[in-house]
Amino acid sequence: MTEEIIIAGFGGQGVLSMGKIMAYSGVMQDMEVSWMPSYGPEMRGGTANVIVILSENRISSPIIREFDTAIILNQQSLDKFENDIKPGGTLIYDGNGITRHPERKDITVYRIDAMDEATSMEMSKVFNMVVLGGYLKVKPILKLDNVVEGLKKSLPERYHKLIPANEKALHRGMEIISEVEQN
Repeated sequence: MTEEIIIAGFGGQGVLSMGKIMAYSGVMQDMEVSWMPSYGPEMRGGTANVIVILSENRISSPIIREFDTAIILNQQSLDKFENDIKPGGTLIYDGNGITRHPERKDITVYRIDAMDEATSMEMSKVFNMVVLGGYLKVKPILKLDNVVEGLKKSLPERYHKLIPANEKALHRGMEIISEVEQN
């Protein structure tokens, strides 16, 4: 089993931390893991993406051009990465700010309105955990317990009081993700 993932959006959306949490979770499951971030010098508000590879086998290169799964959080990232998903792959996107919806018919597309949900929970900072929860539902490669442990590893200790809210967001993401019917 090898899962090659791109997570892409704006800096400040938790793109890199979502990837880091996935990587920590994979390590705890004795997987081979690669975490390769990419972001512009402006960080918050600029574009950011991270490639995460989770595998039962040794990873030969962290640099890949096609992905099993793309998690897309803004229109620019959808425009840039939609065609880089392998045929038969998975696209998960947040509907907030998307003006042109995915067009490919050879992939499975899921929509998760994570920003709307995080706002309704009055916890906009858990947006990325709502998205990650959706991913865990669609691709149950990582165990939820390990993701929560990954949160503990990636969050500074002073923020550990927020772990229950993040765990609630993970569960909520699992509930609200839905497959998009393609015509």
